[in-house]
Amino acid sequence: MFDVGFSELCLIGLVSLLVIGPERLPKVARLAGFWLGKTRSMVASVKEEIKLELQAEELRQIFKEQSGIAEVQQIIDETSDTLKSTIDPLPTTSRAQDDLDAGAVPEPEQHREQLPTDITTGQHEPK
Repeated sequence: MFDVGFSELCLIGLVSLLVIGPERLPKVARLAGFWLGKTRSMVASVKEEIKLELQAEELRQIFKEQSGIAEVQQIIDETSDTLKSTIDPLPTTSRAQDDLDAGAVPEPEQHREQLPTDITTGQHEPK
């Protein structure tokens, strides 16, 4: 933070020794260290609070985006329900519908034309 070298620290120590005096210098140094520690801890706590606020704001943004996605999903669901209700199924006869409801499988046509097959090749011969 501050660019203070060893020579500057020695100069500050020498001036404080001359101004404060050798008998009160340890008390003042202890008091200055105490307040410096308090200041550092306060700065650290403020940084932590700011960090927590930023994380909370990020979470709010994520929840806001998620609620937007939920609204879009709700609109899509409503639209698909509307489309399903408006599209009519193909009309079927009542007997065929009853058979399908009963699980009956439609029978294949029994009157198919039998084509003669060649025994050697297994293919149908034209008429």
